[in-house]
Amino acid sequence: MNNTLLICGVDEAGRGPLAGPVYAAAVILDNCRPIKGLNDSKKLSEKRRNALALEIKQHALAWAIAEASAKEIDTINILRASLLAMHRAIEMLQIRPHEVLVDGLHCPDTGLPSRAIVRGDSTVASISAASILAKTARDAAMLLLHDTYPQYGFAAHKGYPTKAHMVALSIHGVTAEHRKTFRPVREALQQKK
Repeated sequence: MNNTLLICGVDEAGRGPLAGPVYAAAVILDNCRPIKGLNDSKKLSEKRRNALALEIKQHALAWAIAEASAKEIDTINILRASLLAMHRAIEMLQIRPHEVLVDGLHCPDTGLPSRAIVRGDSTVASISAASILAKTARDAAMLLLHDTYPQYGFAAHKGYPTKAHMVALSIHGVTAEHRKTFRPVREALQQKK
């Protein structure tokens, strides 16, 4: 392993929802133990994502999952909060990577050589793996949030601005887990005044 270049893939999940944290994962795959079927988490069924998440956790050289809260999103904005969650995930890795590959247009500032790759979650295995871990972790968190606020239907829409979520917002108002700087939530708050 001494001469192996350790590449860390990084991706986030949950930039678009109106509620809940944004999650990020960092994964260093083991080239000697390839994982079949890795892809952008959005292109996989929930069942396939969950199975792959277990496989990634078992076979990766290192992996970590981190989040930035709805409050942090409101304080620093969603892009900065996504980069913060990514930074936290990379810092939590048990192995320091040589290079960081990030899905999208922006890289967190880690002091490590980093590259942003558009659609990297579909083309780079380690980013696909990170995409899967971030998505499954966020989905699990939204199921827990559903237990706390069942009237919002988080189990079904995971906090995204679906019609059902918008109706729940207008009836029940805004929770502590809603992103108050996001327009539909801001409007719901104004309606309650």
